[in-house]
Amino acid sequence: MGERGGAGGSRRRRAGPRPSGQGGGPAAAEEEVRNGAAGPDVGAGGDSPAPDRDGDADAGNGQWELRCHRLQDSLFSSDSGFSNYRGILNWCVVMLILSNARLFLENLIKYGILVDPIQVVSLFLKDPYSWPAPCLVLVANVFAVAAFQVERRLAVGSLTEPVGLLLHVANLVTILCFPAAVSLLVESITPVGSLLALAVHTILFLKLFSYRDVNLWCRQRRAKETGKAPGDAAQSTVSYPDNLTYRDLYYFLFAPTLCYELNFPRSPRIRKRFLLRRLLEMLFFTQLQVGLIQQWMVPTIQNSMKPFKDMDYSRIIERLLKLAVPNHLIWLVFFYWLFHSCLNAVGELMQFGDREFYRDWWNSESVTYFWQNWNIPVHKWCSRHFYKPMIRRGSSRWVARTGVFLASAFFHEYLVSIPLRMFRLWAFTGMMAQLPLAWLVGRFFRGNYGNAAVWLTLIIGQPVAVLMYVHDYYVLNHEAPTAA
Repeated sequence: MGERGGAGGSRRRRAGPRPSGQGGGPAAAEEEVRNGAAGPDVGAGGDSPAPDRDGDADAGNGQWELRCHRLQDSLFSSDSGFSNYRGILNWCVVMLILSNARLFLENLIKYGILVDPIQVVSLFLKDPYSWPAPCLVLVANVFAVAAFQVERRLAVGSLTEPVGLLLHVANLVTILCFPAAVSLLVESITPVGSLLALAVHTILFLKLFSYRDVNLWCRQRRAKETGKAPGDAAQSTVSYPDNLTYRDLYYFLFAPTLCYELNFPRSPRIRKRFLLRRLLEMLFFTQLQVGLIQQWMVPTIQNSMKPFKDMDYSRIIERLLKLAVPNHLIWLVFFYWLFHSCLNAVGELMQFGDREFYRDWWNSESVTYFWQNWNIPVHKWCSRHFYKPMIRRGSSRWVARTGVFLASAFFHEYLVSIPLRMFRLWAFTGMMAQLPLAWLVGRFFRGNYGNAAVWLTLIIGQPVAVLMYVHDYYVLNHEAPTAA
């Protein structure tokens, strides 16, 4: 009965609209019959279905649908080719917001409101009449001017290259040693103030190192081109030694880059709306970081001291996991605040054209890819002034990569141990552990598993270092004086 009805429907379609003079003729009519008998869901050879295969588009073509199945995989199967998981991503975001809202409400019920913006001032100033950290920042100008004067004399030939190298080395060593000595000897400087002063001098060290290298390369190039006809250069470009001016030096010192060039790419104008958005982001995320640290992170760290003292490993692990969430959230906010809001604001003010301050490190499937893409200014400096020169001098890639991680480990420890006035080498060890970790992740994890491994090291690794330093600082500055 069903077959007769289906055939009847086919016969009716065949006998229906049959154009006499033009159209497809009998072949088109037979093709229409075959399509009608096959049903609306079946294409040629079982290919992909029509966009509205479950809708009512073909509801009037026949009274019965003889076939409703086709050859296809489930959406979660890798062979299905399906990749639109936007709804699941939104679900993850909603669940993340709800779970963190519960933690935030629990924190408020347990501790009350702990956010105190006035308390932030005490982190920078211990004595209102003694400002050692701002003074250290101002003194940094002395080292910049010293490097500039050495380059001026090298350009005119009043200093030889060996003497200039010796003066530059002495200046660079002093840049690192002088603020470290002040931070260790002056009692009125706070750890946060010391950290900011050391960070400024570290940035100055990297910038002046690049400044010296690029000017040296320009002198070497000028010596090779002696006697040759000068090439045609654009009128707007600056050539050596015309770049040796205070204006050029201080533009480089304030520009959001660590690598010096004679001619930086410049944007045509300052976008006022873009700049205003970045400034508002800086203000908002600064307050958010302060609130998260005071309200969420500090109580968790304080509650972690007793398990460390008692060596209660299960409680230590519980506190570590509890600290991982706010620590990682603060780190993500700090990343956006620094690399997007702050550096873009400075770049917009200075019309600095190269705004690639980060790449897609969140898609990292290896530890090496993460370190190459999350901090582009530092990566460019390491590649240009450290890694490639070592390769050109005959070092292997493994030795050069190890040297880069050694330098990075030194500066991480320099920026943590000196402000805290204790040397535990946790930051140094954590950075050097990236080498075997990079090999381990690259050897045993691929694709999404590698990306998950990178995220896991970021979420768990940082709280471990934080707890180590906080515990040692607490023992050194609180329990030791009490025992004495």
